[in-house]
Amino acid sequence: MHNSITLVGVGEMAAVFSHALLRTGHPITPVLRSTTMATAVELDPDPSLVLVTVGEDDLDPALVALPDPWRSRVGLIQNELLPRDWERHRIEHPTVAVVWFEKKPGRATRVIIPTPVAGPQAESLAEALLAIDIPAVHISDEALVDELVAKNLYILTANIGGLRTGGTVAELWNDHRDFATAVASEVLDIQDWLVGRPVDRESATNGMVAAINGDPEHGTTGRSAPRRLERAIGHAREAGITVPVLAEIGREAGLVV
Repeated sequence: MHNSITLVGVGEMAAVFSHALLRTGHPITPVLRSTTMATAVELDPDPSLVLVTVGEDDLDPALVALPDPWRSRVGLIQNELLPRDWERHRIEHPTVAVVWFEKKPGRATRVIIPTPVAGPQAESLAEALLAIDIPAVHISDEALVDELVAKNLYILTANIGGLRTGGTVAELWNDHRDFATAVASEVLDIQDWLVGRPVDRESATNGMVAAINGDPEHGTTGRSAPRRLERAIGHAREAGITVPVLAEIGREAGLVV
């Protein structure tokens, strides 16, 4: 029997990871919204991994609530994730999966490209995903930021650009290349500030294009798109970065920018 895993959040992604981890012999303890952390600790005081599967808007409250003994065992899978998001919660070395598959209610899991995983439990998490036929690869900790930035670039460029163009990611990139490139450039300016140093723009762009080619019919937008644009403009304003293209899209979408 393998070491136990605690799952904080029980949505669609939690269901995928639960399936994967159970397939490789890990007992799972779910933490529901109604479950207090004190109760969760009683149920499994010594998990090998505490996998936080809540959405990005719920990540900060979830990490605030984590008991101190669990902070060295955290796993993260959120979109728009960067080191600052865990470091401000005194989490120094999490396991992080840069998820490149999608799970919607009532639909099968849809893989875009392989999911990179870094951190202390990366090998176990990648092995679990592979056990349910989701491609995953264990990467070095040094490669993690580049992988996160590439995912952020893809999500933000697609969602924000798609607010104007609609359609698929391939249509956005192939038919509106100048516009998509302008959106991506402003997104990368924000990523530079969020990371605290210039990011590898070529690597990030190559990662985005690989994802576009991996699932060219993927839709650009979803219900999170306006919120992502608001968040990006808020970061730009905080950083003092000029983002005229994002601001124009925001005005078109009826957002206060």
